[in-house]
Amino acid sequence: MADVRHLRAAGVSLVLDFSGGTLPRVRHWGADLGALSESELDAVVLARSPHPIGFSVDGAVDVAVLPEQSAGWLGTPGIVGNRAGRDFSTAFRVLSVDGPVVRAADEAAGLELELTVELLPSGLLRQRAALTNTGTGPFAVDAVNLTLPVPAEAVELLDFTGRWGRERSPQRTAFTQGLRVRENRTGRTGYDSAYLLAAGTAGFGNRSGEVWAVHTAWSGNHRTFAERTYHSVSLLGSGELLLSGEVVLAPGETYTSPRQYASWGVGLDEVSARFHRHLRSRPSHPTSPRPVVVNTWEAVYFDHDLARLTALADAAASVGAERFVLDDGWFGSRRDDKRGLGDWYVSDEVWPDGLTPLTDHVTGLGMQFGIWVEPEMVNPDSDLARAHPDWLMAAGDRLPGPARSQQVLDLARPEAYAYVLERLDDLLSTYPVSYLKWDHNRDLVDAGHRPTGRAGVHGQTLAVYRLLDELRVRHPGVEIESCSSGGARVDLEVLERTDRVWVSDCIDALERQSVQRWTNALIPLELMGTHVGAGTSHTTHRSHPLDFRAGTALFGHFGIEWDLTAASPADLDRLREWVALYKSLRGLLHTGVSVHGDHPDPAVDVHGVVAEDGSDAVFAVVSVATSAYYPPGPVRLPGLSPDRRYHVRPLAPGDVPGGNADDWGVRLPWWTPSGVTLPGRVLGSAGVQTPVQYPERLVLLRATAV
Repeated sequence: MADVRHLRAAGVSLVLDFSGGTLPRVRHWGADLGALSESELDAVVLARSPHPIGFSVDGAVDVAVLPEQSAGWLGTPGIVGNRAGRDFSTAFRVLSVDGPVVRAADEAAGLELELTVELLPSGLLRQRAALTNTGTGPFAVDAVNLTLPVPAEAVELLDFTGRWGRERSPQRTAFTQGLRVRENRTGRTGYDSAYLLAAGTAGFGNRSGEVWAVHTAWSGNHRTFAERTYHSVSLLGSGELLLSGEVVLAPGETYTSPRQYASWGVGLDEVSARFHRHLRSRPSHPTSPRPVVVNTWEAVYFDHDLARLTALADAAASVGAERFVLDDGWFGSRRDDKRGLGDWYVSDEVWPDGLTPLTDHVTGLGMQFGIWVEPEMVNPDSDLARAHPDWLMAAGDRLPGPARSQQVLDLARPEAYAYVLERLDDLLSTYPVSYLKWDHNRDLVDAGHRPTGRAGVHGQTLAVYRLLDELRVRHPGVEIESCSSGGARVDLEVLERTDRVWVSDCIDALERQSVQRWTNALIPLELMGTHVGAGTSHTTHRSHPLDFRAGTALFGHFGIEWDLTAASPADLDRLREWVALYKSLRGLLHTGVSVHGDHPDPAVDVHGVVAEDGSDAVFAVVSVATSAYYPPGPVRLPGLSPDRRYHVRPLAPGDVPGGNADDWGVRLPWWTPSGVTLPGRVLGSAGVQTPVQYPERLVLLRATAV
């Protein structure tokens, strides 16, 4: 077994040190070091070995990807657990290394470890640990934390906070000595999750500065942290957050951690591009053109009426929609959000002839039919809860406090799992459903498995994965959206089983500019549900013109959530133009590279998509507030090939600036269909002047290589 291994992919190097037979240590993760001989790799290890002074034990303390106290590390341990108080500190010895898989054992502790450390073709680093109890009694697992080192140059941290309607709000802090921990205990990925935890050089931006970032691919509780010690050790780490007593391994049983993904790049755009390329390389990644969606929720809410919905479907088809999604309210006694959840039978009250009259009408118009479900939850006021009160998750005999008049259905219970599987299978078999909007509308509080009351978030998460997997096997043509009170379940593990995420319940276009940008930090645009809402937002009561709403929704999987039967003829005509533009651009938007400018004016945002080969690009210049400058200065267009020449011009229907200069007839000189033709290097360094806009407006630019 070689003591040092050098993995290279897509401009990234990972140097792993196995010397001494202990778990692997990362000697370098970052920019490609080039081809190195064995002697040069040995020299890298020697050159980067710490000075053996000042540590907790004599000699140097090396920190493995699964750190161990037995090596002298007194920071966050890789494994936290015990066997009736014993074996709390592991000392693994490597048995074999077979490609990315490292097998190790601690015979004294009665534990075996299978550690997978791989560098994917995209340049992403991916880790996972599987811990097996080989001892004679139970072993309680409290945590398995995987870590990666970052250099001293990483002095700033970026992570995310959020709430309902305002997911993934960025926040920056200094990366100082100590431990910064982000814990999520909501039982789902969460609004207030780290999402990405990035460490970077001073002032790193979208296009500049070195950045190292980790993501925990897990839809339950999780923990993400950054740790820096006075020993010159700096780590990013993460793992599942296990509740007390949640995982206890009997002899022979195995706990497998979530996958940890990590990305290095120059600027956040390169970090994101590695995630996007990896996701697009998966065999399961959706490759057909992402259809224009019309969702009924903000159009009709619970007011399900065949005549009203067929009229909405007619309006949807008239503007070019390709998928019609019937939201909450079609089943059981579900006339509001306080009853009926869990009774997955088509309502005789609302749909006396079943859903067939609606599905026939929708498919007859040439649209796909989709439907909303929330399989993990139940209203106490439901036939299901009355018949099976013991199926509700609870910490013993007491029920958790209700949230949205809901409790959680324990899908780890075989009978509950079988019921939901049978009901969804029947729904998908009976009707021509091509799309499920899968919702999850409450946090998991006191989420125990009855009758014992043992903590159950881990088991519930795995059961949801099994349910999704089984439905995909039975109905491989059905696409599934991950929705969770909006955007509270967005992670790479749920995306192994779903085809897009609902970014946020807030479709206010101004709020969406930020929410969509930071959702795009991890996932590509084609996996992001982005809808055009009503003129006045239902969640913020802020009003925006149609061009701003549609231009914001363009950068994602475009849809409409608006009562089109009440829209004016002029708005419907304008919406048709935006739908046509989306259809013409989705091939570019959903395969190209997302780019974001580092514009100095906080009132101006520049973002876009550039084709992988640099042949084409579309940009949005967004006025998110009033600027201190009048007129605004030029904006740089990021990501273009520096040595190619581009024809840049306004792109209709996003070519109307909507500012007072335009109202007064004062035109920007180059703002014509002829535009300008310049090298990418000039466009990226000098930029182009953009028109004066009112706040909360945008314009589109097209740049085509000539």
